Amino acid sequence: MSIEIERKFLVKNDDFKLESNRNNKIKQGFLNSNKNRVVRIRISDASAFITVKGKSNLSGTTRFEWEKEINKNEAEELLSLCEPSIIEKIRYYIKKGDHTFEIDEFFGKNKGLIVAEIELTSENENFEKPDWLGEEVTGKIEYYNSNLSKQPYKNWK
Repeated sequence: MSIEIERKFLVKNDDFKLESNRNNKIKQGFLNSNKNRVVRIRISDASAFITVKGKSNLSGTTRFEWEKEINKNEAEELLSLCEPSIIEKIRYYIKKGDHTFEIDEFFGKNKGLIVAEIELTSENENFEKPDWLGEEVTGKIEYYNSNLSKQPYKNWK
């Protein structure tokens, strides 16, 4: 169990891809996407996980998170039980100073959306902001993956 502190930003352009040292394909679904708790199944290349996330604090930066690695075949079976709309994306990793940005480029019904996240040790921690980093969307629930599975980016107006 842990408390996750992260901030989330839109990405202005594809320049981040030039700085990425690795990436992986992610497929994920939600067994439960209730606003008070989310239960996620994720397959990331050869690994698979079940994750439980609690409700965010008022600023949207902090919430409870529990995660456990599971068998990939079991994860595939659990994905078939998930709520409609499986999310598919490529995650890029970029080291900046003492931090690593995780940038998600979405596909399928969320194609066109690119979001960067950074995990911090405190809500007010300073970090280097690259030129490709855009508007902050921390705490905006429409950008949560659990919401994107129900209200895909392609349907936004």
